[in-house]
Amino acid sequence: MDAIGVFDSGVGGLTVVAALRRRLPREAILYLGDTARLPYGTKSPATVTHYTRRNVSFLESRGVKAVVVACNTASALALPDLALAAPVPVWGVVEPGAERAAAASGGRVGVIATEATVRSDAYPRALRRLRPGLQIASRACPLFVPLVEEGWHDDPVTEQVARRYLAPLLAGGIDTLVLGCTHYPLLAPVLARVAGPGVRLVDSAEAVAEAVAKGLAERGLAHAAGSGRPSGDGAPGDGAPGALRVCVTDAGEGFQTLARRILGAPELCLEWVEVV
Repeated sequence: MDAIGVFDSGVGGLTVVAALRRRLPREAILYLGDTARLPYGTKSPATVTHYTRRNVSFLESRGVKAVVVACNTASALALPDLALAAPVPVWGVVEPGAERAAAASGGRVGVIATEATVRSDAYPRALRRLRPGLQIASRACPLFVPLVEEGWHDDPVTEQVARRYLAPLLAGGIDTLVLGCTHYPLLAPVLARVAGPGVRLVDSAEAVAEAVAKGLAERGLAHAAGSGRPSGDGAPGDGAPGALRVCVTDAGEGFQTLARRILGAPELCLEWVEVV
């Protein structure tokens, strides 16, 4: 298939797909949204690890040449062991996001993420490894994912929730805010208003795309260079440069609407799959 495999628990990982398509327009991408088992952020580490292994196995069975774990929770809890065992290169989103935040911050970093990602301490550990002197505060925001999946990405209710979640971080004087879940960039307008102009939002999607581009090139796996635009929703198996296939374990109209918005695609064909 010669595609990059990407997975997340829902629609949020398509923000990573969009970044990959901008950075690597000729690479085919196979996306898996494990929407039937959403959200991952409230589940146990053992359950998240099990789901992650199944998802990666599904992508490998489709012949992908590399895997991007677009889910922050899965990256935090399952990636270290997974990357060692996988037969193809595997990238997560935590390390690239932490690198970008460490470089951008004046010294005080806030991290918002799912409950499981916050409990894992993955972002603070990565940030302290990069800059030991950073002051870091984390906050679990479990309501953000269902709000995004509901399509309430810029809604008064969402803003009220954001103000409540961010209040202690802003009171602590953060200058940088890590969006530690791929769903959260869809809330960027609300989060920017609540945080104010003095706080920089860091989305790991662009950083991950850069890491993947570099890694594929180093391994001789990159598609031949070209400037053509992505070809839309064609299947990676048909050989079209930049083709995209989106697989889901469950999906409603809300997924379709948000997916089209993220990808800028008026038409998007979904393939329903079972991952066991």
